[in-house]
Amino acid sequence: MAASPTPPAPIPATGRIGNLRTIWAITTRYPARIAAALSAMLVAALATLAIPSSFKLIIDRGFAGGGDDIGRWFQYLLLIVLVMAIATAFRFYFVSWIGERVVADLRIAVLTNLLRQSPSFFEENRPSEIASRMTSDTTIIEQLVGSTISIAVRNVIVGVGGIVYLFTLSPKLTGLLLLGIPLVILPIALLGRRVRSISRSSQDRVADVGAMVSETLGAMKIVQAFGQQDRERTRFTDTAERVFGTAKRRILLRAIMTATVIGLIFSAITMVMWQGAIDVSEGRMTGGTIAAFVLTGGLVAGAFGALTEVWGDLLRGSGAAGRLAELLAVHPDIAAPAHPVALPEPARGAIRFEHVTFRYPTRPDFAALDDFSLDVRPGETVAVVGPSGAGKSTLFQLVQRFYDPDAGTVSVDGVPVPQADPEAIRARIAMVPQETVIFAASARDNLRYGHWDSSDAQLWDAAEAANAADFLRALPDGLDTYLGEGGARLSGGQRQRIAIARALLRDAPILLLDEATSALDAESERLVQIALERLMADRTTLVIAHRLATVRAAGRIVVMDGGRIVETGTHGELMRTSGLYARLASLQFSEHAA
Repeated sequence: MAASPTPPAPIPATGRIGNLRTIWAITTRYPARIAAALSAMLVAALATLAIPSSFKLIIDRGFAGGGDDIGRWFQYLLLIVLVMAIATAFRFYFVSWIGERVVADLRIAVLTNLLRQSPSFFEENRPSEIASRMTSDTTIIEQLVGSTISIAVRNVIVGVGGIVYLFTLSPKLTGLLLLGIPLVILPIALLGRRVRSISRSSQDRVADVGAMVSETLGAMKIVQAFGQQDRERTRFTDTAERVFGTAKRRILLRAIMTATVIGLIFSAITMVMWQGAIDVSEGRMTGGTIAAFVLTGGLVAGAFGALTEVWGDLLRGSGAAGRLAELLAVHPDIAAPAHPVALPEPARGAIRFEHVTFRYPTRPDFAALDDFSLDVRPGETVAVVGPSGAGKSTLFQLVQRFYDPDAGTVSVDGVPVPQADPEAIRARIAMVPQETVIFAASARDNLRYGHWDSSDAQLWDAAEAANAADFLRALPDGLDTYLGEGGARLSGGQRQRIAIARALLRDAPILLLDEATSALDAESERLVQIALERLMADRTTLVIAHRLATVRAAGRIVVMDGGRIVETGTHGELMRTSGLYARLASLQFSEHAA
């Protein structure tokens, strides 16, 4: 059964082995599986160490006792091999299960934390780079938990157990063998720090590749339309070569470290075996003992040699864990207060901006809103118009509490937005954005995003009202048709009509329309406008409009420029003032007439 996706207590990413504590916190959720894996590892390691002992018995006793006795000791060896095989299978299953489970929990925990972040976080951190962390970095974690750590534990058991057994065979030779251990540890300590640094850098470069691929493929029509394939290929090639260059340095250091350690270990074993051969020739040691010593020494050497590679993998895993720990450690700028103020019931839909000043975090020198005040009464329709950059869309961002104002107050139904639970605020709002978002899912799932429990009858009613029913029925599988990434199988107008149907299903007291009919042809726009008029009845509606013809019937039109209100009134009133609205309208209507 999957564990709760609640993130473990994260630690800052430092690029050290300590980063693995984040992974350990998740792994320890499954003590029974860990115990089973450790038990299987122990049995498999002990069975491995029993093989040299069986060869000793075969040589020293079996050869001396004749054919029947040899068969008995070989049966003993076969039994050990069978136990080792079964234990290894159990070890593989449990360790692999833990690895996959930890990665799944880690991905869930990271995404859970990301879903809490405000839009400002994603302005400063590329989503494509974050996606790379959740794929390539978690793959490294899966390898670490599902393979590397078990290899490390098994080799530690074999190494330590083998040394203990070597002491029982020949304390003198074992003592000589152990003299080489400091020579093994020294290069690990010297080269390990450098490998750790390059491993982190390598992961950063891999993330760059993922981000670039996502960006380029997502803009493929633009790339091809402007004939920039060669430039993008060159840009990607440069990035891929940087990844390769970093990987080469990491591989070279690991190769040097591995060669040094293995060379030192086997050189020490060779010298020890030389002394052992002398002892055998002089009768101080049996042939079976020296055979067991050689086999066990080889196992010990292989175990410590493998630990050098394991160390490199641990360093790579530490870098990956550190990058994921950064995502787990992020705290949202926008969060519910400890004791949120409840919104009044029933909902009224009143919106008020009082002397609001706001600057986007990525543009701190530019005020998107400057001492802005606006009172929208329940059930009123207010259209907001003005040139690009006037601050129109910022109103929507603040009402939904994607940001908090630098000064002033934004209120919904009389409650300052920062004092309420953001989810409660957003539950009272339906939104139709200018840039329609269609998920890579079925038409049904895209529609019911507005209200997930909607029945098919409700979905079709909303589709009819948004003039989307005809093309939805014409799809190959109707509502079950997969729409493709970003709604690639639909036209722009069809995507926007689905967004309108989604807002209809939301059935919220506040409606935010950001040029909701901009992508529709004249006939569809007429039908959708009728549906929107029905939807806006008895609801508070804020309409952002670039095409002024769509807001002529609004009860009040607010004209913005430079983050301030410069005019307000009905269409007729504003046309008589010869102000900004009249100039914008004159330009648009004359262009339309032309």
